[in-house]
Amino acid sequence: MTDQNLKNHARFVPLYHFIAPSAILAIIVGSCINLYEACSNDSGLYSASLICLMSIVLMIVWFYARAFALKAQDRAIRAEENFRHFIATGKPFDSRLTMRQIIGLRFAGDDEFVALAKQAVDENLSEKQIKMAIKNWRADHNRA
Repeated sequence: MTDQNLKNHARFVPLYHFIAPSAILAIIVGSCINLYEACSNDSGLYSASLICLMSIVLMIVWFYARAFALKAQDRAIRAEENFRHFIATGKPFDSRLTMRQIIGLRFAGDDEFVALAKQAVDENLSEKQIKMAIKNWRADHNRA
C-alpha cells in the first residue's frame, strides 16, 4: 500500500461519487420531462407523477445515506482523537477545536499531534492548514 500524504489521502469511490449521482440526476430530468408531457397529453399523469416523485426521493435517500454515515464517522473520529490526546497529555481536547480541525489532526503523527492541536486552537487553523503543517503523516488505511 502506498504511503498516504496530503496529495493522495482523499478517497473517492467512482461508482458512488460520480456515476450514481449522474444517473439519479438523469432519472430526475427524464421523469420531469415525462411528467410535463403527461400533463400536456392528459394521459398517464398519475404514473408519471409517481415516477417523478420516486426519482426525487431516490436523490434524497442517496444524499442522506452519505450524510448520516459521515456524521457517524465524525463522531468516531472525535472520540478516537480525543482519547489519543488524553493518552498523550492526560487532558481532553480543548473545547474550542472544531470538528474540521480534529479531522485534520487525525493525520498528524504522535510526535507532533499535541503541539499541532494547540497551534490549531491558538491560530484558528483550518483543516487544510493543519494538514499542510503535518510533517510526519499518519496514514488512515481503515476508511471505507
